[in-house]
Amino acid sequence: MGHLLYQKELSLFGVLKISSGLINGIIDHAEVHFPIEVCGLISGVDDDVYEVYRTRNDANSEVLYQLNPLDYLKADRDAQTKGFEIIGVYHSHTSSEAFPSPTDLRLAPDPNWHYLIVSLKMQPPQVRSFRMVDGAIIEEDVLSSIM
Repeated sequence: MGHLLYQKELSLFGVLKISSGLINGIIDHAEVHFPIEVCGLISGVDDDVYEVYRTRNDANSEVLYQLNPLDYLKADRDAQTKGFEIIGVYHSHTSSEAFPSPTDLRLAPDPNWHYLIVSLKMQPPQVRSFRMVDGAIIEEDVLSSIM
């Protein structure tokens, strides 16, 4: 098994900006469906998140998520009508840290996306964001404000 390359380097990507209300909505989504992993999409512009879309996890698993394609299409269309684009995905880890698993890294579809992970392993839940580019995991800061 290969080693994951991990670094925290803000000079490459900057800071993901998301309201505390949207973060709380993501955490609520994860807690309601525990122990099944949840997933959803985030939309906005560049590093600014303006909308969160809950999607169904077609894997219906405690260790894997698979975005429902119809939910993805609906979210993408809605984001476009609002002048936004899908800029990332979120999902929960129910019994592990808020850090991408080897499966998360392997299945990451877009190197430009933000990958937000909420861990319910400890209370309060931990939320972290990453970029996954060419096999590297790069953590980015999350700036959460009341908006």
